[in-house]
Amino acid sequence: MQLRFVGCGDAFGSGGRSNTCFHLTGARTNLLIDCGASSLPALKRLGIACNAIELILITHFHGDHFAGLPFLLLDAQFLRRTTPLVIAGPAGIAARLTQVMEALFEHSSTTPRKFELSVIELVPEETTRFGDISVTLFAVVHGNSGGPFLGYRIEAEGKVVAYTADTEWTDSLIRLGRDADLLIAEAYTYDKAVKNHLSLATLEAHLDAIRPKRLVLTHMSDDMLGRLDRIDHVAAHDGMSIDL
Repeated sequence: MQLRFVGCGDAFGSGGRSNTCFHLTGARTNLLIDCGASSLPALKRLGIACNAIELILITHFHGDHFAGLPFLLLDAQFLRRTTPLVIAGPAGIAARLTQVMEALFEHSSTTPRKFELSVIELVPEETTRFGDISVTLFAVVHGNSGGPFLGYRIEAEGKVVAYTADTEWTDSLIRLGRDADLLIAEAYTYDKAVKNHLSLATLEAHLDAIRPKRLVLTHMSDDMLGRLDRIDHVAAHDGMSIDL
């Protein structure tokens, strides 16, 4: 399997990076994790076939993780997609998707499609299967608006990919990431405490408990991007691929 960082930036485009969007593929796997506002052009820039994506997992409803969906869905209509698509995420996702589609493209939520679209709510502490893919949800902590907030543990084709999403430290991250083949973790700042976000220093204090086989840092502010030559961990960049 392969994980590609379509976009790994924060909400403010720090370092000129695209909003959060990861593409996980394998013999029986083709999914996106998050779909921030800039995701469609980023996907096309990398030559990723959007109509082949079968599942999109959304962590929360902030624009840099969610607002790319209207563009992706309209593009699928214009490109005459016929294969089913599943979008799954926190409680309220169906209503939120309708709202953002109507805000950006009036009447787009009611336009008939040639493909089947399923929008599914996921529940923290439960595991949901999508074909051969197993997805376990963990509640994370990212403020009072734009939630509920979810982190993901994805098991597919014998590998485990975990993603903290945007969050301050919470002990659920230990179970989310424990012994994962790949842990994608927010490192918004180096050591500065920012409410609702994770610093590298805080993450490092818990790595012995999480024990990921591989760690890649994402969603970095300018504070982190200016220190990449001083850290001992792999930092994501747009277009970067990880083979699992």
